[in-house]
Amino acid sequence: MKPAFSAFAPVAATALALTLVLPGAARASNDLPPLREVEEIDRNMLWVALAIEISDKCDQIAPRNLKGLLVLNDLRGQARNLGYSNAQIEEYATSDAEKARMRELGEQYVKSQGLDPDVSADLCSLGSAEIARNSRIGALLKAK
Repeated sequence: MKPAFSAFAPVAATALALTLVLPGAARASNDLPPLREVEEIDRNMLWVALAIEISDKCDQIAPRNLKGLLVLNDLRGQARNLGYSNAQIEEYATSDAEKARMRELGEQYVKSQGLDPDVSADLCSLGSAEIARNSRIGALLKAK
């Protein structure tokens, strides 16, 4: 049996890659920290990924697709404004190591809420709680 988060990181990374790698002037600098160290981008990527996972695993919750795409587009813009190139953004979004790291962060977050990331009902409980408090994750979800 695959862990619940085995599919979520590639889906989120692919969505991010499709959204982040858009035409634009390259202003890359080798002096920039890896995108994983840019908390505003990395943390928001985690919230998007968790929202995708919750909506994929919970029949009672749906994603707010347009809102999610807007968040991803904003992340792309932030990365570009910080000077990251399309290649750097794509590497962050598609790297197997980053997918595994993001999966681990997602599982840690779910566990920190006293829930099991491998249990769909727990992901539904998390999603409902996040929606109720209109958190960064909850804002990307809606009850069906």
